[in-house]
Amino acid sequence: MRFLYLLPVLFLFNCYESSRECKDFKTGAFYSEVTINDVIYKSRFKRSETLQVEVYDGKTDSSQLRWINDCEVIFKTINPKNMAEQKDIHLKILTTTDSSYTYEYSYVGETKKQKGIAYREE
Repeated sequence: MRFLYLLPVLFLFNCYESSRECKDFKTGAFYSEVTINDVIYKSRFKRSETLQVEVYDGKTDSSQLRWINDCEVIFKTINPKNMAEQKDIHLKILTTTDSSYTYEYSYVGETKKQKGIAYREE
């Protein structure tokens, strides 16, 4: 009988769905933060439908983009300088707000994923 009190609460949590307006973030200028082993890595990038140019630690990288759907994209480095840069990266947008999105990414075929947040720049 006392479990009946929990039933409405469970329905509220099951009905909650996080926002994903991925189309809003397919193009534009962004600032990103990724935390790996308690170290924050920051970068800035500009993205069109098919190209992303990123500046990280004073270095510029360019990638071709292939969108799988509105929320998932594959990055292929245009001029890889080492073996790691030759691997494609899969990025998936998990949630969005009006000015940011949370994402996870990994090398294509690998199961270990990292998470980050990207903020739209004006």
